[in-house]
Amino acid sequence: MKQYELIIFDWDGTLMDSAAKIVQCMQQAARHCEVDVPSDEAVSHIIGISLKPAIKQLFNTDDDQLAERLVLAYKEVYLGVDTTPCPLFNGVETMLSDLVAKQRTLAVATGKARRGLERAWRQTGTGHYFTTSRCADEAESKPSPDMLLQLIEERGLTPAQALMIGDTTYDMQMAQSIGMDRVGVSYGVHAQVHLEKHKPKAIVHSIAELHEVLTA
Repeated sequence: MKQYELIIFDWDGTLMDSAAKIVQCMQQAARHCEVDVPSDEAVSHIIGISLKPAIKQLFNTDDDQLAERLVLAYKEVYLGVDTTPCPLFNGVETMLSDLVAKQRTLAVATGKARRGLERAWRQTGTGHYFTTSRCADEAESKPSPDMLLQLIEERGLTPAQALMIGDTTYDMQMAQSIGMDRVGVSYGVHAQVHLEKHKPKAIVHSIAELHEVLTA
């Protein structure tokens, strides 16, 4: 694979194994707000979108007040109640360290808010690997390409000089819409068959395979 000027990673489901926690917290938020509890599959499908738009889609509602109640309940459960661990996928730190040693510039484009990404970086000690990042409260929600456009503009690059890596169709869509190359990972929340529709350069099945593809 060619050497890109910027390698952009999604966070949840791509570098961090956080899907189980997100699913459980969303289901607990639904119970707290006394609405129908969504299935594991339904919650998994909206992982990657910014929180409020994701909740509106998941619960099929245009009610801003209900959506805001669910947002607050979700955050409360996520931060103070649920204890589901969110480890990095095996091999992530080795891969990031190796890429930086090879003088690759790394970035994050995530559906997390800035506070959430900073918290994850503190917990994992990985923030220093990334030169730049964009979060849900700094750009339009995926699958809008706004995050990617901001990142490449900041670095003075074109879409052809950057690569997007993610586990959801939203990651693939936002890159495809601006002609940016993309790699899908099948170990996250969206199935390989859905990722393939967006013509990624590759689909990998583990961090070890992703590491190999990025350094080949």
